[in-house]
Amino acid sequence: MQNRQTQLSEHAATIEQRLRAVHERIVLACQRVGRRADEVTLIAVTKTFPLDVVAMGLEAGLQDFGENRVQELMDKAQAMPGSATHRWHMIGHLQRNKARAVVTHAATFHALDSLRLAAALDQRSAEAGRVLPCFVQVNVSGEGSKFGFAPAEAPSALARLAAYANLRICGLMTLAAPTRDPETVRPQFRLLRTLLDRNVDLLAEKGLSMGMSGDFEVAIEEGATHVRLGSVIFGPRGAPAP
Repeated sequence: MQNRQTQLSEHAATIEQRLRAVHERIVLACQRVGRRADEVTLIAVTKTFPLDVVAMGLEAGLQDFGENRVQELMDKAQAMPGSATHRWHMIGHLQRNKARAVVTHAATFHALDSLRLAAALDQRSAEAGRVLPCFVQVNVSGEGSKFGFAPAEAPSALARLAAYANLRICGLMTLAAPTRDPETVRPQFRLLRTLLDRNVDLLAEKGLSMGMSGDFEVAIEEGATHVRLGSVIFGPRGAPAP
């Protein structure tokens, strides 16, 4: 029977192989629309994966890691604090009473979905003496199960968010509807890009955090600057750990 070290080495090699394939797909998607691949930040979503896997991703060259649950963000960031080599991103819904944890551990917050949450984050950021980069979440799919401002609400929300001195609104974020055919969600990504273009004067940066493992190429073609990828790099969640 293979020992654990052999299993870890094989798993690390698989992650490296998958990551090379992902980078190739990002390059091709950018080429199709005349963009540069270095315009796209790859955020490796490590939710439910153990620290061994995060370390493998870091060794393979990943620099940005995303978590969608506060406790998991805290646990992993405390074990592997953000540094010159890597950064942690909070990409999931956040309750106001957990704002301090995100301000403490996350380089960027990708799911700013209410003005009340903005007030809490601004207060905690001021206390910590930092400015927190945030993406404003917009529910472009219209699904009731998703958080975020409605597209029609986004301009007024962005105008009000500009008043928070300790938040840096660096773009918009969305979760497209689940689909087997990414072309079906292209209009959703295009809508987010349109909202960005129409409200660029209210933003500190022109960022678009959109696209996951099943649809990231279409998202890039529609202007994504940050894609959030998990299973396409690390394999299916729920698989036995090496």
